[in-house]
Amino acid sequence: MSIDAFAGKIPQFTMGDRLRKAREQAGLESSEFADEIGVSRNTITNYERDKVAPRKIVLKAWALRTGVPIQWLETGIAPSPNPDGLENAAISDSVRSKGFEPPTF
Repeated sequence: MSIDAFAGKIPQFTMGDRLRKAREQAGLESSEFADEIGVSRNTITNYERDKVAPRKIVLKAWALRTGVPIQWLETGIAPSPNPDGLENAAISDSVRSKGFEPPTF
């Protein structure tokens, strides 16, 4: 089997696709969800069909209600588990090895 068989077959999801997937994953019908975040069902449909881009406040409500990171809704890229990135994690380990502990909040 050739590796070429897999080249170029990655599906691209639009913001509307991600919004719909997040809502469905949360187990919400569009009318119920619309009521919960304070917009009409038609507005939800327009967002999910990429006819209209949602305002930032709507994206925040969508993320909060569905439990999905807003970054993923906007870009399709999941946030890193370590918001500082791997380089900073290595620096933190280096600092700990010298007897220093970062503050905890």
